[in-house]
Amino acid sequence: MFVFKAAVVGAGTMGGQIAQTIAAAGIPVVLKDIRQELVDHGLEEARNVTGGTVAKLVSTGKLTEEQGAAQLEEVMSRITGALDYADFGDVDLVVEAVPERMDIKQAVFAELDEATPGHAILASNTSSLSISEIADATLRPDKVVGFHYFYPASIMPLIEIVQGEETSGETMQAALNFAQAIKKNPITCLEVPGFVVNRILNSGIAEIWREQEAKGLSIKKIDEGVGAANVVPMGPYLLISMLGLDTVLHVAEHLRESYDLEGEVGRFYVPDGMSRLVSEGKLGAKTGGDGFYDAEGNANLDGDAEPDIAELVEMLVLKTFVEAALVLEEGVATHRDIDVGMMAGAGLDPRRGLFPPFMKADIEGLDTVLERLEAAEEQHGERFAPPTILRRLVAQGRLGQKRGQGFYAWPQFDEDPVGEVVKLETRGDVGIAWLANGQMNSIAPAVIEDLGKVHAAAAAKGVRALVIASSNPLLFSAGADIKAFEQMDEAGGRELLDKAHGLLRAMEQGSMATIAAVNGLAFGGGCELAMACDVRIAAQSAIFGQPEIKLGIIPGFGGTQRLPRLVGTNKALEMNLTGDSVSATEAFEFGLVNRVVVDHELLDTALAWARKLAEQAPLAVEQIKRVSGRGDLDDGIAAE
Repeated sequence: MFVFKAAVVGAGTMGGQIAQTIAAAGIPVVLKDIRQELVDHGLEEARNVTGGTVAKLVSTGKLTEEQGAAQLEEVMSRITGALDYADFGDVDLVVEAVPERMDIKQAVFAELDEATPGHAILASNTSSLSISEIADATLRPDKVVGFHYFYPASIMPLIEIVQGEETSGETMQAALNFAQAIKKNPITCLEVPGFVVNRILNSGIAEIWREQEAKGLSIKKIDEGVGAANVVPMGPYLLISMLGLDTVLHVAEHLRESYDLEGEVGRFYVPDGMSRLVSEGKLGAKTGGDGFYDAEGNANLDGDAEPDIAELVEMLVLKTFVEAALVLEEGVATHRDIDVGMMAGAGLDPRRGLFPPFMKADIEGLDTVLERLEAAEEQHGERFAPPTILRRLVAQGRLGQKRGQGFYAWPQFDEDPVGEVVKLETRGDVGIAWLANGQMNSIAPAVIEDLGKVHAAAAAKGVRALVIASSNPLLFSAGADIKAFEQMDEAGGRELLDKAHGLLRAMEQGSMATIAAVNGLAFGGGCELAMACDVRIAAQSAIFGQPEIKLGIIPGFGGTQRLPRLVGTNKALEMNLTGDSVSATEAFEFGLVNRVVVDHELLDTALAWARKLAEQAPLAVEQIKRVSGRGDLDDGIAAE
């Protein structure tokens, strides 16, 4: 399903910013509300956001004043204000951003069901309400999906795409492709109260709320101490003041009601002080800054006792991990999507030394985390009970980075890793070629050069099966390094392509079996590299795509040839001509991958395949690979 025109219902600050993100991506959008002053507010919000973006480009010399003014008007020309549904007859996707009340949302969705084409996706920006219950108001529950932006929508990169009970896989994939088209960072999850990020954040911060009220702690000292501990971007009370106390209170109450039994000391907590401030209209930044602090920076909550910052930080970190693990164990989201969500939605950015829960646990050592949780459970109760998945991994000896495997796979390079951007790790007659070319793992000329060296070195060491994996825990490869290729002249480009094709054909025809272990994105050249392997194992969170067409070019590393051999001509043409991505599940259904496994089992599964294939007679492996899939049946039989 393609989105040529979109709509947003609800023209508040959030709705105006959502419309702006869509218009800025070049897609016309209708912005509707029930009164003209509300529509005008949303349009003004979109204009302010766009103006701020353009001003930065002008100040850095990337645009002239005239170009900036033209760009502002161009974006705004794509947003049409509306008081009714007259312009909704040809929309392809609607994002609802009305108040968080089920009766209002169901009324809106019933109206949208009548006003939009049957193919249109109806998405809700709800942060906590049931997508399935919202969908009950329509005759198309398969096309209703959660599309949860984080505030401010114009800045925050994360969108949680939430699958209701009847949301189809096609709708989920279309929503994901749309999120990528508007330059957002999407994760997918099942429908549970709080979804992913809000649930995990609230569970961790609940421990600070609970301690503050129980011991009369100074919130100013908590914010200063926890903020300086380098485990979260800022102190918890400052953060909530920015987000809005009423919004956070609503989510906290919903989570408490959803997960904790009446009267128990549960995983969630609703602070009395926040409830009081909300009742007094002190909501934080949205009410002029008067929330947990007044306009002069004085605390609006009682308490001046000195907090034990180390203890608060330990409780915050451990409880955040426990809740993340429960989200994983319940099958709500993959551990990769959970960590990406906490990075993009909660600011836990490794580039700033702030790590999301599973990555942090791997780095610190899962055995160490288990010991700390056992101590916390003894001191604070069962809400700190170590999760089953943690105990299981520790029992397997998968202790994180120090052992090369925990929730993520971590390279243990050979003493001589051979290359700089592709590095070799050998384990007997099995090897791992680790792609290690920066954050995006782009397929640059140096990667092709190093992969050839690693492949040859592995063969020289007697490696019989080679796993190609990513040293970046969050993606396989985002594609070819276009800028590097643009710097080449025609002769240099031809030489590089010949070398790349020669290497991939050598992999396909040699006696060494190759297995691609695909985590996260495998786009363009990354997808083509995976297709040249004998076996492809995909993590649940893997996404495959050939987006070259969107740049006005064609796949350059065999994507027009290998893809139809794997998925059939029709699906290959669809992927190559639209440039849209497919999920790991769809890739498996069409034959692009051999297996789909839970993310934390990816490397182990790939290594098991490598061990099995390494046992086979190398001459037989080589000849089977050479004659299999010959285009002409007579030629193939003759070769056999």
